Amino acid sequence: AGVRTSPLFEPEGPCGAAEVDQAVRAAKSAFGHWSRMSGMERARIMIEAAHMIESRREEIARLEVVNNGKSITEARLDVDSARLCIEYYAGLSSTMAGQHVQLPGGSFAYTRREPLGVCAGIGAWNYPFQIAAWKSAPALACGNSMVFKPSPVTPVTAVMLAEIFTQAGAPDGLLNVVQGGQETGRLLCHHPDVAKVSFTGSVPTGQKIMEMASKGVKPVTLELGGKSPLLIFQDSDLENAVKGALMANFLSQGQVCSNGTRVFVHKDILPEFLREVVARTKAIEIGDPLLESTRMGALVSRPHLSKVLAFVEQAKREGATVLCGGEPYVPSDPKLRGGYYMTPCVLGDCRDEMTCVKEEIFGPVMSVLSFETEEEVLRRANDTTMGLAAGVFTRDVRRAHRVVEQLKAGSCFINNYNVTPVEVPFGGFKMSGIGRENGQVTIEYYSQLKTVFVEMGDVDSLF
Repeated sequence: AGVRTSPLFEPEGPCGAAEVDQAVRAAKSAFGHWSRMSGMERARIMIEAAHMIESRREEIARLEVVNNGKSITEARLDVDSARLCIEYYAGLSSTMAGQHVQLPGGSFAYTRREPLGVCAGIGAWNYPFQIAAWKSAPALACGNSMVFKPSPVTPVTAVMLAEIFTQAGAPDGLLNVVQGGQETGRLLCHHPDVAKVSFTGSVPTGQKIMEMASKGVKPVTLELGGKSPLLIFQDSDLENAVKGALMANFLSQGQVCSNGTRVFVHKDILPEFLREVVARTKAIEIGDPLLESTRMGALVSRPHLSKVLAFVEQAKREGATVLCGGEPYVPSDPKLRGGYYMTPCVLGDCRDEMTCVKEEIFGPVMSVLSFETEEEVLRRANDTTMGLAAGVFTRDVRRAHRVVEQLKAGSCFINNYNVTPVEVPFGGFKMSGIGRENGQVTIEYYSQLKTVFVEMGDVDSLF
């Protein structure tokens, strides 16, 4: 994706039924051993894997740049997030516990929180290594095994994670990686020995996965798309609001599902906001993602670049004003001339009914809209089928919490944006998904509850 590299390997084609079955059988075998280990024993191996990731941070980050096209600075942060996630769930692995309930006559009941079995993880191409960790860490901590399918566009770094777990002492096959596209994913979802499916990606694909999983009544975690609103009130700290809007739109070349791409700015501060945000957008350093100075690398593929540029053209036709960017970019380095680069774009004069405001672009395109009242902007912000994230910038603490309470989104930010610590749950409302990743609650999504009744007296029979 516009990175200096030679091919790492020659793929032999996608995994078919035989390979998927082989991977699931290996994971099932590993599950037998892994699920019987104590939480502390699992934690020790997970911590060892985290240490190995830490020691290989630069190597993994550079490979992620080659894999995906994002800047080396961001890739390092992704590797850190993956490591922290594994450390966090290692700490939780020994907390898997049930409840004791005292009943009449000395009888009692207890609950056991047990692993599900073999879980399927299906990743997206925007955060390949991080997503592989976000899915596998809670699954393994709960005593499950996992077969993970990365996006066919970014096949490399998930394999490294699986190798690291094996080197850390995990049983062979505990985290297995299968390569392929839709058909490989379909085989995973339908496999009778897969107990759960966790998917990150688009809404249409998520709907198909939910449908496939329903045939086996399998639980799903779906982290899907977004068209998230960012509300900037007139009393905001403008410097932070501008930085927040840039973080909400241009991370990973704008290829982030939680991005706040509908930026609602109060009309009183709109001219000043636009002046500052355009100046900073124009100053973003585009180019070789392996350079420290680069802040925006290449988009993931040529078809995706074409799709994002087409959204900008459509926005122009519908009356939006391109305040900066939105064009193909050719780096000065001749080796990068064929890369999938574009200039980050800010669209002004946007209206709610425009395509750029309604549909997820998944590229470096910020749509700026004007508003006047809190009631009006909340109605407009919530007028979407999706609800992954939302943000508000204001100095008024009461307004901040009042607005967040009314925003229909799973991950909300006050005076910041796109901050995802592994300790807190991440996931969406409405068509943006089901279930959560990260945080303590995710233990519930990778385990099941068994109730045991213990009779201490005689059976009280009706017969």
